[in-house]
Amino acid sequence: MRTRLNASLLGASLALMSSTISGFGAIQESAVQTPPSFTLPDGTITTLALVDGIDPVQSSTGSELAGDATAQDRVGEEAAQAEAASTEADEFAPMTDSERLRNYLTGTFGPAALERTAASAELMQLRDIPIEWGRNPSKYGVRLGSAFAQHFIRGTLQYGVSSALHEDNRYQRSGRNGIWKRTGYAISSTFLARRPNGRRRFSLSKVGSAGGAAFISRAWLPGSIATAGAGASSFGLTIAFDVGSNVFREFWPDLKRHFGRN
Repeated sequence: MRTRLNASLLGASLALMSSTISGFGAIQESAVQTPPSFTLPDGTITTLALVDGIDPVQSSTGSELAGDATAQDRVGEEAAQAEAASTEADEFAPMTDSERLRNYLTGTFGPAALERTAASAELMQLRDIPIEWGRNPSKYGVRLGSAFAQHFIRGTLQYGVSSALHEDNRYQRSGRNGIWKRTGYAISSTFLARRPNGRRRFSLSKVGSAGGAAFISRAWLPGSIATAGAGASSFGLTIAFDVGSNVFREFWPDLKRHFGRN
């Protein structure tokens, strides 16, 4: 009788201990799964991680919201630029064959073209380039003929290639705001041409004709400048002149209006 009573008491004790341990484990598990949270004075809700393996502090901060706003502003600016480029392309009127021929004749044989050629020959005369020709005044005519021949080759190459590829090399002002944006547009226009759809792409006719004329002219020039290096230098000077011309075309109307008021 006493033995059965002791066994019953022992079983009840074990059951009570098991229930206590299980309850304590559930409390610990609940504490791990639901880490404490609190609210900062600025309204930020922060959750603390107290146990290894739990995600670190999670909070919604003002810096994250500012980052989202900056990203949205950047996307909006890119969209505005794309829309402006699309509008510019829609307003573009492709060059006709007659306009292309007229531009070629004016650009090759017009007064402005002849003045630039004469200035180039004068500069070569002052610098005594090429040295084989000397500084004799009679040699100015030789330099003038050489400069015009190179100019003629470039204009003819550009006309032929642009006609075949439907490239429009006319300069059109950017219509943008800001000196750096407009300057960047003018510089890039040295290497770009418009296609019939108004989009700007690399201009093979403009860049290729400058290189072609620079190297073809080595054929009649004397040995001191009839080299690949001299041809590359001539090509670089031609491109640099084109860059300066585009920047002048971009800003000159504004400068003329500004000084006209004063």
